Amino acid sequence: MNLQAWREVLYVVRKIHGPGTEIKRLVIKIGSSSLNHPNGGICHLSLAMFVTEIAKLREQGIEVVIVSSGAVAAGMGILGLKSRPKSVNDKQATAAVGQGYLIQRYNEELSRYGLVGAQILLTRLDLAQRERYSNARNTLETLLHNGVVPIVNENDTVAVEELCFGDNDRLSALVAGLADAQLLVVFSDIDGLYTGNPRTNPDAKLISRVREVTPEIEKLAAGKGSAIGTGGMVSKIQAAKIVTSFGIGMLILNGARPEELSRFLLGNQLGTFFQPRKGRLSSRKRWLGWGGIYEGTIQVDEGAKSAIVSEGKSLLPKGVIKIVGSWERGNLVRVIDEEDEEIARGVVSLSSDELEKCKGLHSEEAAVLVGMDKACEVIHRDFMTVIK
Repeated sequence: MNLQAWREVLYVVRKIHGPGTEIKRLVIKIGSSSLNHPNGGICHLSLAMFVTEIAKLREQGIEVVIVSSGAVAAGMGILGLKSRPKSVNDKQATAAVGQGYLIQRYNEELSRYGLVGAQILLTRLDLAQRERYSNARNTLETLLHNGVVPIVNENDTVAVEELCFGDNDRLSALVAGLADAQLLVVFSDIDGLYTGNPRTNPDAKLISRVREVTPEIEKLAAGKGSAIGTGGMVSKIQAAKIVTSFGIGMLILNGARPEELSRFLLGNQLGTFFQPRKGRLSSRKRWLGWGGIYEGTIQVDEGAKSAIVSEGKSLLPKGVIKIVGSWERGNLVRVIDEEDEEIARGVVSLSSDELEKCKGLHSEEAAVLVGMDKACEVIHRDFMTVIK
């Protein structure tokens, strides 16, 4: 495909990776609102339309990972439920019934194009623990290498609230990083991010490109009169914040018109495109910043913040002003500034007890106090990801 025809998607990717770069891998997130039938259950026509678009991408040599909601909706249709279950047990049971049916429907449609789908059910712990994260990544790579279309969903049958992704928007962002994709496409029940709620405000304008997820953009999604609740725009903005920090772009399109993805890839300006940050984070840096679960918090002064965020330096004991929580050496912790804003996450080389003893000291003094042979670093820059 002519690279010039991809200008809307690849403008930033070319700038970062060079003029020979083309999109080779996409993650497509399909929400329940795009699959639900008005009378309950899954809309077979909608699912078939999405698979048709995926088949077009595969014909062009583009690998596709699907992140699909819809297990509960499918289960409701099979069980004849008129309203969504409220209790955790009922939701999990309904998801267990629906998940098998959902993957069956995907495979039936994929088989029409000579494609094979593979079910991958993830829990938060699968991405929180480094070894399991690597295993999931290797599985995805192997499936894609063999021409299979992975179909990912949260394992709702066993997931508990404390260890949930929260929503499939966040899951899709993490999967995009896991799969090392070039683009995340999120299908919603709205055309993209607007300056207001287009269903109540006729003057609301579609924002075609977001260069950075700023506090103003976040407020736009959450504020009064916005599109909150119409496509879950708040969660989509949070997903964009995660995935663009990986160096991966994100596109929001209307799930009622899946064919718009092909039109977008041909250069038409559709939906809202979130521009990725310059430079792609490594798999390890992605896991450090967004995959793992932190054990505690370190608050730092303005000097340490500047060194970490602006200069890419390690965190030293001198800049630490407060410790919250308990951890051992090698655990993941988050770093916050004096306004309690998170600025980084990383793997610590000191336990919480050791750091409590030497916070505020110079590195050489701290090293003597905790029995280290060389100058002491709380978090080395190679084991830290800047969040801010």
